[in-house]
Amino acid sequence: MQRWRGLEDVPEDWGRSVVTIGSYDGVHRGHQLIIGRAVERARELGAASVVVTFDPHPSEVVRPGSHPPLLAAHHRRAELMAELGVDALLILPFTTEFSQLSPGDFIRTVLVDALHARAVIEGPNFRFGHKAAGDVEFLSAMGLKYDYEVDVVDLYLTGEAGGGQPFSSSMTRRLIAEGDVAGAREILGRPHRVEGVVVRGAQRGRDLGYPTANVETLPHTAIPADGVYAGWLHVEGEAMPAAISVGTNPTFDGTARTVEAYAIDRVGLDLYGLHVAVDFLAYLRGMEKFDTIDALLERMADDVKRARELVDAHDATG
Repeated sequence: MQRWRGLEDVPEDWGRSVVTIGSYDGVHRGHQLIIGRAVERARELGAASVVVTFDPHPSEVVRPGSHPPLLAAHHRRAELMAELGVDALLILPFTTEFSQLSPGDFIRTVLVDALHARAVIEGPNFRFGHKAAGDVEFLSAMGLKYDYEVDVVDLYLTGEAGGGQPFSSSMTRRLIAEGDVAGAREILGRPHRVEGVVVRGAQRGRDLGYPTANVETLPHTAIPADGVYAGWLHVEGEAMPAAISVGTNPTFDGTARTVEAYAIDRVGLDLYGLHVAVDFLAYLRGMEKFDTIDALLERMADDVKRARELVDAHDATG
């Protein structure tokens, strides 16, 4: 998959495209339906499929300080889109100037002049242009002028997690914030992932016999509610079953909120300085303050046992 940052990176001889545009944070199952349809239609038309997205999130430019928690970093979204068969990913720097483009100017600049759109695939609630004034009806009307078709994909409804609502990133963020990583997994189609570099912490886990990878998460990451979880620690292509702690370590009167993953039954790991990923499979319990170290160790042993059982019942894709 080709990756471009900015319109200037699009090759001048780029041919006709089937395009879909959106933030696509998380590349959840609703996004997968839209992107999958774009890939399918591109193959039918003998064109290339292109996903257009933005950095930073548009809300941070339009309403500074309102940046939502991110479900996936851009490189992770690119990996997921490549797995869906996308030919090219265009990340547009979302600036104040760019936000002022009218819907018509956006279509001419991005879809027509740069990507030579043959078809545009979107969900029914797609909005674009200055003050989100453009919608799929306007997009379709302009398609008559610029020779592209518009295909609107009705998003399927979620199961138990969504209560009959459409797939949505905002709902996924809410579930994660509540610690319902199983519900988030239903919408995402895979476990929620948190990434970052392993840094040195207080090293209490090592002293207690449960050395953990203390993950310095990427900015704006959607981090699950405080508690203990089962999941995987991904290191250099290897998925290790893990018991994961999110919180401030109240037994030790901690104040900094951390994400720490204990790789079950692994010894001698030296992960400092490595970029790792943590996948959240299931919520085990809330964060607790224990009166004694022995009580903490007893509960940790039970956490690891339960995490091992849950992870053994799933593969690393959740």
